[in-house]
Amino acid sequence: MSEELSDFFALPPFKADEALVKLRRDLRELKPLAEKGTGELVRFEWKGLPVIELSLQAGDKPALAVSLAKKPSQRPDWLKQTLSSSADVRKWLDELKRSLKRWDDED
Repeated sequence: MSEELSDFFALPPFKADEALVKLRRDLRELKPLAEKGTGELVRFEWKGLPVIELSLQAGDKPALAVSLAKKPSQRPDWLKQTLSSSADVRKWLDELKRSLKRWDDED
């Protein structure tokens, strides 16, 4: 009985390709960001400076490889993360929004 319940309450599997499409859409809606490139590696720029890189991570478990610039510059220092759940994606997007606000305040 308890095994049946654990299957009932299990989270759906993470679909990295669908999460990438949704994340790209969410990032395009953040006005200061501009998408550059549609190949394997997708980049977003903030005021002409690269700040985000997104790609699908190959392997046994589907995931997104994301890189966020610590600070906007022509050669940014990247904070790299692997997002393997919808909760990870939401948390990363919240962190990005805080970074965008901070960059605007510093500008």
